Amino acid sequence: MEAAQWLADYQEKLERVAYGARAASASLSEVGASATSPRGEVTVSVNAAGVLGDVRLTPAARKLDADSLAVLIVSTAREAQRVAGERMTEVMASYLGEGDALQRIVAEVRR
Repeated sequence: MEAAQWLADYQEKLERVAYGARAASASLSEVGASATSPRGEVTVSVNAAGVLGDVRLTPAARKLDADSLAVLIVSTAREAQRVAGERMTEVMASYLGEGDALQRIVAEVRR
């Protein structure tokens, strides 16, 4: 193979990888999740990384003592993080396919 052709092929491969990375980044920026407590007192939203974005409390939350409300917020946030992690894994699987890179992401999400 000629050097010029090799370089053109390599450049094309780099462009495909860069496009995939930009597309994955854009998709991940839209991924997030919300979860609501079983009786609806608390709703928590997180982004793809599981970072807390919003907490909403209904009037029913006022009836809970502080410790119970704290536990409910944390457990609801964990559920939102679990769902966001699953969604992030789905997005990444579409870009990475099955393999070591995806397995490392899955392992990190499950921590």
